[in-house]
Amino acid sequence: MANPETRYYSFSKPRPRTRSSGGTTEARGIEKRKLSQKRRTLPLQLSIGGHLSPWPTYASGQTILHKRKPCSEDCRKRANWQQQPLGTSKPRYLEQLENYLRKELLLLDLGTDSAQELRLQPYREIFEFFIEDFKTYKPLLSSIKNAYEVMLAHQREKIRALEPLKAKIVTMNEDCSERILAMRAEEKYEISQLKKEKMNLLKLIDKKNEEKISLQSEVAKLRKSLAEEYLRYLTERDARKILIGDLNELRYQREDMSLAQSPGVWGEDPVKLTLALKMTRQDLTRIQMELNTMKANFGDVVPRRDFEMLEKTNTDLQEQLESLRADYEEVRKEHEILLQLHMSTLKERDQFHFELQEIQRTSTPRPDWTKCESVIAGGPERWFMLAEGKNSDQLVDVLLEEIGNALLREKDFFPGLGFGDSIPAFLRFDGPVENKKPTKKEVVHLLEDAWKERLAEEQKESFPDFFFNFLERRFGVNEAMAWAYTIFENIKLFRSSEVMRQFYAVLIGKRKESVYVSQKETMSQLLKEMINVDTQNEGLITMEQLSTILKNTFPLKKEEQIQELMETAGWSPDISSTEVLNYRILFTEDEEGQSEPFVQKLWEQYDNEKDSYLQELKQDLGLDQTDEVSLLKMRVALTNIDPSLDKQVLSTYLSQAFQLPVAELPLEEDEKQQEEIVVKLETALDRLWMADTKRVGPPREPEQAS
Repeated sequence: MANPETRYYSFSKPRPRTRSSGGTTEARGIEKRKLSQKRRTLPLQLSIGGHLSPWPTYASGQTILHKRKPCSEDCRKRANWQQQPLGTSKPRYLEQLENYLRKELLLLDLGTDSAQELRLQPYREIFEFFIEDFKTYKPLLSSIKNAYEVMLAHQREKIRALEPLKAKIVTMNEDCSERILAMRAEEKYEISQLKKEKMNLLKLIDKKNEEKISLQSEVAKLRKSLAEEYLRYLTERDARKILIGDLNELRYQREDMSLAQSPGVWGEDPVKLTLALKMTRQDLTRIQMELNTMKANFGDVVPRRDFEMLEKTNTDLQEQLESLRADYEEVRKEHEILLQLHMSTLKERDQFHFELQEIQRTSTPRPDWTKCESVIAGGPERWFMLAEGKNSDQLVDVLLEEIGNALLREKDFFPGLGFGDSIPAFLRFDGPVENKKPTKKEVVHLLEDAWKERLAEEQKESFPDFFFNFLERRFGVNEAMAWAYTIFENIKLFRSSEVMRQFYAVLIGKRKESVYVSQKETMSQLLKEMINVDTQNEGLITMEQLSTILKNTFPLKKEEQIQELMETAGWSPDISSTEVLNYRILFTEDEEGQSEPFVQKLWEQYDNEKDSYLQELKQDLGLDQTDEVSLLKMRVALTNIDPSLDKQVLSTYLSQAFQLPVAELPLEEDEKQQEEIVVKLETALDRLWMADTKRVGPPREPEQAS
């Protein structure tokens, strides 16, 4: 075969071909079989003298001579480009390669799924031409091509592996959408049922009101009838009195007539008759007086039978009235309850409607987090491990940490912050500081060693000074500042790590060391209780034993909080209380210092309990954030919300809130001096939140609180 550096080739018109996704493999095989034939049709134009053309290094005004033999001596003499460089237009070989590539790309069917992969085929062929024609560079070019082919095959396998995951995500999305629609339909059905029940209750109320009106009208009729009967009886009484008077008068007249007509009367003694008449008149007067007295006393009295009948009727009416009043009161209360329920339902509906409008206004399409797999170092496997069990907000933090970590590792030096008063003592330096670029695992181990040394013996120096002295002891005086800057930048970036976050908060003064110490003591006590229950030393306890230990260790926690801890430990309603649990796993940490969900839930409940405690303190004080609170009011409020506080703990809280040593706090009896010591409520609450502030005893009873 002739040397390709001294030969010219000419293109033969390539046959058009159609590429499709189904025949990609067969087309690739056919192209490989035709590769050698196409090579023979492609030209190879090199610069005169056997060197590669330096186009476009020189001016484009000069051109390559044509119609001369490329290997003639005359040509060689004139082609010395080092002494007399020829201006070059595009080499002919380059133009032919570009024309061939352009035609091949035009022949491709870019409407199929495999169009991007087929688009690489013409470039592969061009590269093959270079490999075959330039013998000197063939091994290097072949290794480059093979490396790219292996990487493309690897990426192709990854894409195939991710296809089922994509289909699974689509299926899960559809299932979640169906569940949401089902829940909305169920809520709509419940709302309709409640509306129907409300209408039925309103109808019942209307019916009761109608019955009440009917009974009231009946009572009015009975009262009217009773008044008429009373008038009738009065009229009858008066008539009887008149009749009795007439009867007495007639009786007296008849007696007088009988005496006048009696023949024996004239024979009686007149004196005796006069005396008898006198006595009779006296008796008549006495009896008349008694009769009048009886009429006056008992003239309005009705017959006992009528009285008992009316009394019975009145009793029945009273019972009916009381029953109706009770029914009315019950219906009224139910009506008020329904009104309150209706108002609360309206408020909830308005709130849900407002939230829906806000969500519709502010909602954006959910991000496709799978795009991060190709960006995160470690590929899809590491991204899946980082993203497991996290919501979108947490995933954003993870992504920011990864991006920040990459930027942090690109820095070789940190700019010194100077010697200002606002700069922490361990960062006071002027000039560039070397970035040691440790791994996250190394930083976590270094922080854990610092905590161990800090807790091993009592340290009188401040925590920032101890931190810098620790670095000097570990790395030497010359390297301490570089490690201080490096560790500070790392713990400021990785906020998802519990160890780094707590160390950073203590280092910059946003949290006291006592919080970390208290948490560690709590965890040690809890682990000790579990070990005591594990008599066989197998590392296993039952769920029932775990519940008992949690209730004994945290007697102030609510039942819901104990339930949350049980669930994070692995308990569920389907699991029996005799199910065993490896309790040692609950307290393990990974290489980067990340705790298990059980420990994370304990810290989360600790912060929530502290927030609730301080909020209750604020409510008891009844002040705004900007108001000032005296030491006396703070002492009284702490005693009110937590009656079990002893004097030592109370003094510790007051010392923290007002930033006074315990020894300088005024006595409890000196109220005047306590009133003079004031601080803003917001500042006092922030200081208490920084320290290990927690409830000592049970809260007040409702009657005590009132």
